[in-house]
Amino acid sequence: MDRTEANTGTRDVAERLRFELGPLERWMADNVDDFAGPLSVSQFKGGQSNPTYRLDTPSGRAFVLRRKPPGKLLPGAHAVDREARVMSALGAHGFPVPRVHGLCEDDSVVGTPFFVMDMVDGRIVWEASFPDMSPTERAAHFDAMNATIAQLHSYDPDAIGLGDYGRATGFVERQVARWSKQYEGDVEAGRVPAMDWLTGWLKDNLPPDSGDARIVHGDYRCDNMIFAPAEARVAAVLDWELSTLGDPAADFVYHLMMYRMPAGMFTGLDGLDFAALGIPTEEEYVAAYCRRTGRSSLPHIDYLIVFVMFRIAGILHGIRGRLARGSASSAHAEATAALTEPLAELAMAQAKAARL
Repeated sequence: MDRTEANTGTRDVAERLRFELGPLERWMADNVDDFAGPLSVSQFKGGQSNPTYRLDTPSGRAFVLRRKPPGKLLPGAHAVDREARVMSALGAHGFPVPRVHGLCEDDSVVGTPFFVMDMVDGRIVWEASFPDMSPTERAAHFDAMNATIAQLHSYDPDAIGLGDYGRATGFVERQVARWSKQYEGDVEAGRVPAMDWLTGWLKDNLPPDSGDARIVHGDYRCDNMIFAPAEARVAAVLDWELSTLGDPAADFVYHLMMYRMPAGMFTGLDGLDFAALGIPTEEEYVAAYCRRTGRSSLPHIDYLIVFVMFRIAGILHGIRGRLARGSASSAHAEATAALTEPLAELAMAQAKAARL
């Protein structure tokens, strides 16, 4: 199957995630300019954490609804209010995100809090090898991703109204503590020996705080963005649930993780022939980001790689927990959760080889 797809990958809404359309149509009429129903609804195939729906209207105008899942949730997770806030602020300052029409925290409308945004036309690329492209096209798409994350990290949070979006210092230390606690506290998800080892290694080898605080996406990778229909340009960055105020180097290294992941695991590139494919090397990609953000280098890459692998393993562990509690929102949740151990073991191998 072509893994570069139009942004239309939907299915029928899962039975446990259905809701009555009447209350939503009334809310849309009150909050979306020139809205005209009735609505038809389908569910996007992605969205492991927050269920995401496509809303179509008779005129052809389409919207996206993103909501908290029903059921028992971990404290602080599924913060759709934060997603709506950060996207609204960044969109107002020229960053490529969908236009947000409104946030609704009234559970009587669809059953849980949600927000509605525009549907953005374009392509979602599911694999970081950017299949079915020429080397020139592939290189241009990598450059677009690099330029877009550099643009995100260029904003002064205070200047765009997000100075209180998180704490300005101690980001990596807090994140290590947060994901360790979340992993250890999710009893229903079970234990993973490599994760137990990593919690100790990460705490024992913390680098000095960078002191640099920017808006960080938290899950920046090719399948969380929409590329323009016919050009190498990022039209919209999606899935802001993990965004906060934090260390931009850690955010970029999360994106850089694709270079350390084996091809076939998530959006991995390790083992591919970069020169033949037109993909920049890890060193070239880091240099481009540093040039765009005015940095001379990116220190502590090896530690940050382990940290971001641990964090995504923690996310997968959380999906396993939601499966156990019956609140997982994606048909692919079981297969995704099964990658927890392989990723944790890869992170442990990276840690043992790290140059600190």
